[in-house]
Amino acid sequence: MRLPIKPRRRAPGRPLKVMMLGLRGLPRVQGGVERHVEELASRLAKSGCSIEILVRQPYVERKGPHRWSGLLVMPLPVPRARSLEALVHTFVGVVHAARRGPDVLHIHAVGPSLLVPVARALGLRVVVTHHGFDYDRAKWGRIAKTALRLGEWAGMRFADRRIAVSRSIAGTMKERYGVAIAAVPNGVTPQARPASTGALQRFGLTPRRYIIMLSRLVPEKRHFDLIEAFAQGAPEGWRLAIVGAADHEDSYSRLVLAAAGSTPGVVATGFQSGLALRELMAHAGLFVLPSSHEGLPIALLEALADGLPVIASDIPANREVGLPEECYVPVGDIPALTAAIANSCAKPFTEAERDAARARVSHAYDWDTIAGDIRRIYESLHRDEDREPGTDGLTPLPRPSP
Repeated sequence: MRLPIKPRRRAPGRPLKVMMLGLRGLPRVQGGVERHVEELASRLAKSGCSIEILVRQPYVERKGPHRWSGLLVMPLPVPRARSLEALVHTFVGVVHAARRGPDVLHIHAVGPSLLVPVARALGLRVVVTHHGFDYDRAKWGRIAKTALRLGEWAGMRFADRRIAVSRSIAGTMKERYGVAIAAVPNGVTPQARPASTGALQRFGLTPRRYIIMLSRLVPEKRHFDLIEAFAQGAPEGWRLAIVGAADHEDSYSRLVLAAAGSTPGVVATGFQSGLALRELMAHAGLFVLPSSHEGLPIALLEALADGLPVIASDIPANREVGLPEECYVPVGDIPALTAAIANSCAKPFTEAERDAARARVSHAYDWDTIAGDIRRIYESLHRDEDREPGTDGLTPLPRPSP
């Protein structure tokens, strides 16, 4: 694409200036994109990059520019309406980026990617990360799904560099659009199990005797499948903790909370973060993710990093993690999910099995390695004159087997 404005060249020796756009907020804002940016950006800052994060004002406590964990956080005003929020924020963010002139504008997710052509036309170097097929989410109507598909097309067609959080997404994009795209996954940060159990006591949970599901309350996560499976065959003495909330309360989230409240043994904790979330995850006896749509689920990776047994739906994103076959159940198959829960709870992990799960996922999905991969992609933008035609400046990035 011919640009009306030529991108600025980076002065030798100056720190790489990166601006990120496409998330709601940080820190501790629920969502896979938000967690991805929080982990990635903080490591890039430690490596010497100058990082500015453009967030949506309603999702952060401090409404003016501020520093957090070495990052400049820039809240931008947006309407608190699901249909307009992302588009308005992205447009305002692109204009802000054009004024500030970063070396890289990194746009996350296919919805915000709709404005990649505008960013390129304003002279910005743009990297896009594809976090998942958002147009497959049940919450969107026909017009929104069309806009999201156009966003995917615009991001793949016009971005300077393209990244996917899974090999399956990267393969689909290469086949669909014929573009070079690097597969760089989400990651985990292994942490010691907290000795405290204050959050468990607050919600009436016993260590290693409860199932946990961690997600936003949105239809594609299929909370009702898990609640029904638990109701049909809950192991004696076990409980189910539904952790998470809705960004915008709707009929689905209200029905999930009603079902949790009316099902014996089920507790809905709402959104949790910090030590409370660490306690709830680390002391669980089983993690379940029955969703119909994922990019590469960070919550699943973090459950494995905590050494938890897991059950996940049989979809490509979860398959990519490489769990044993008995950990997968077909989407919507309540009897299979009920049986899998019963089998897993009857055979709790030994400490050796927990250690093996931690080691495997920590090796394959290390955030420090991932940040290094992303920085190399950024740096390749400033070597365009040396690249061979048709390569798009990308070298395939080898990933360790899970």
